[in-house]
Amino acid sequence: MAVAKRDRAVHGWSLVVIAEHILRSHALPATGEVVIGRSEKSDIQLDDPSISRRHAVLHVGPQLELEDLGSANGSQVGERRLRVRERVVIGPGDSIELGDVVLVLQPRALAPATKPATLVIDDAAMQQLHRIADRVAVGTISVLLLGETGVGKEVMARRIHEHSPRAGAPFVSLNCAALSEQLLESELFGYEKGAFTGAERTKPGLLETAEGGTIFLDEVGEMPLALQSKLLRVLEERQLLRVGALKARPIDVRFVAATNRDLDERIARGAFRADLYFRLNGISLVIPPLRERRSEILVLATSFIDIVSAAANRAKPPVLSERAAAVLAGHDWPGNIRELRNAMERAVLLADDVVEPEHVPLGSASVTPSRTGSDLHGELGQIERERILQVLEECGGNQSKAAIALGISRGTLATRLKAYGVIKSKR
Repeated sequence: MAVAKRDRAVHGWSLVVIAEHILRSHALPATGEVVIGRSEKSDIQLDDPSISRRHAVLHVGPQLELEDLGSANGSQVGERRLRVRERVVIGPGDSIELGDVVLVLQPRALAPATKPATLVIDDAAMQQLHRIADRVAVGTISVLLLGETGVGKEVMARRIHEHSPRAGAPFVSLNCAALSEQLLESELFGYEKGAFTGAERTKPGLLETAEGGTIFLDEVGEMPLALQSKLLRVLEERQLLRVGALKARPIDVRFVAATNRDLDERIARGAFRADLYFRLNGISLVIPPLRERRSEILVLATSFIDIVSAAANRAKPPVLSERAAAVLAGHDWPGNIRELRNAMERAVLLADDVVEPEHVPLGSASVTPSRTGSDLHGELGQIERERILQVLEECGGNQSKAAIALGISRGTLATRLKAYGVIKSKR
């Protein structure tokens, strides 16, 4: 796993993006307009189905204002939902909701740099893997990334894109397991106006959006068979047919796919096409689990603490104590990097200046107050519980939306609800 060394600007603003599998920062210009949307022409591109192609615009000047551009799923600042073309002043720490994505405005000095500098890769096997990935990146061959859930397959896909001749073009990511078959088809291939009920206008798909760049198909092993056939045709003919269209369109994209499934086993069961597998598997790269590259655990943990602290508007990130570092280094991390990130999110919430072992209970999200210290940890646990319940209520009981608003995964939210004795929503 590669971690960028950060440098910090002295002035200006950054916008921290928090969504499922996303936590990154975008530096804002001193003045001007910053369009936020799903289109590759947006100044800040958010690859999320809840985001409109041109969703909102930030007006940057003596003060910062957010304006909704007529988005399908709306824009909200705090508890205020914006009307179309309404502008509202935003300030540091304000939480902005665009569809299901949360953004937080931060002074740039508190935010991580938007572009990585020198990469630090401690594990020898990962160093070799990155060298191979960089060689592969310069070609056009399709790449299949294999590894357990949470090992950093999308990070590797982005590295391949950034080291390729296509780096200046879009990188478009789609989770094939996150959408129904119909939604997946329309998102991937696009559709013509009137193709089905609700198709009120023509919509280009993500394959077209990635023109000249890279399309990353995460969890490709979950793709329905009917769509596998259509994707195979695109790979073979380099043309796509929108839903409801009569004429195919040429496209120029590079395919990087990823899965944690055993595709040979799925092929044997008839759940995955062998011909598609051979097309996607121009070369395969296996990313080892975190337990096999323990030298990177503490480097990653420190990086996540810095990132989450910036998003939480903490002026100074907490540091890991030796005891907490030993706990992290000795854990097997079955959830890999994703589990480590979630643990550090919790630690930043609970810790003051130093992260201790009680701030990172592994295998359980319950809070155990220290019997030798004050009741601070228990109080923080109660604060966290109240905050979770508040956000859950604001999201109408929708746990997926609440998790995004809180900046944690849905699984982490479910675990915490169980630990706090909260009955699961019937929604």
